[in-house]
Amino acid sequence: MRDDEPIQGVFLSRTLDLESLYGTALRAAGPDIEVLRPEEVSYPEQIRFAICWLAEADSFAAYPNLELAMSIGAGVDDLLSNPELSSETAIARVRDPHQAALMAGYAAHEVLHVSRNFARLAASASRAAWEPLPMQAPEATIVTVLGNGTMGEAVTRTLRGLGFTLRVACRTEPERPIEDVSYFSGTDAVLTATAGAHFVINILPLTQATEAVLNATLFAAMAQGSWLIQIGRGEHLVESDLIAALDSGQLAGATLDVFHAEPLPEDHPFWHDARLRITPHIASDSVPSVVAEQIVTTARELREGAPLSFGVERARGY
Repeated sequence: MRDDEPIQGVFLSRTLDLESLYGTALRAAGPDIEVLRPEEVSYPEQIRFAICWLAEADSFAAYPNLELAMSIGAGVDDLLSNPELSSETAIARVRDPHQAALMAGYAAHEVLHVSRNFARLAASASRAAWEPLPMQAPEATIVTVLGNGTMGEAVTRTLRGLGFTLRVACRTEPERPIEDVSYFSGTDAVLTATAGAHFVINILPLTQATEAVLNATLFAAMAQGSWLIQIGRGEHLVESDLIAALDSGQLAGATLDVFHAEPLPEDHPFWHDARLRITPHIASDSVPSVVAEQIVTTARELREGAPLSFGVERARGY
């Protein structure tokens, strides 16, 4: 295939209309890149890449010459675990710098909302009651961030800037640590960093080592009456352990943005638990123009046989 010859891809998702979200931006960014809905594909053998978000597990089999599956978000665990995608199929993901800022804003909002007791202040205001609450210095609040990738670093930097005491559990020591932040690495990093924390913010990638990491042992290590902010992946959380920790008072509450099943089923008990703050996987999102640019770059690299700038290391899982 010539470098200027169009390369074809397909949108695959069971939850999102990816063409509606990114099609216009893609056509503007790369006229030599054509991405189709599955029903628009006349010649499946010409499809060389798939743009994905929670694709149906068996949706890849229709494309015998697929060389690449690219996630429009940070999560690629469903692609890495899909038996239809052989080790020869490249995996890539979007890395949108705006997502990190959005994620940091979400995390900071939740820490401030809970630590400053804005829910109680709102209740007072609804009764026209002037009821100031006592405050404490931000540094008295220990916030542990699980994960130190692009998202984790942005969250840590933002909360440290607000004066909180920050700990970070990470796979390896950072090359450029943030001043006055404590970093923990190694096999016991998560529990060591979590011990006595008032807030734990999970932004880990999903791997075999991190699945079910938010469990009874971790909750027991946190400070009495602490708060969980779960913005990683749904499979990180052991839901029954969370409810037990809430019932015992070990945790005062939790903010949950990701779930095992999405959308969260209407009959799920989480919806009716006043101790939980539920959001529909919106802690951050990708800007369409950035997604389009990175898809076009990746598709062109695939066509040219060049290394993928946004490729994922299968062994690491991210």
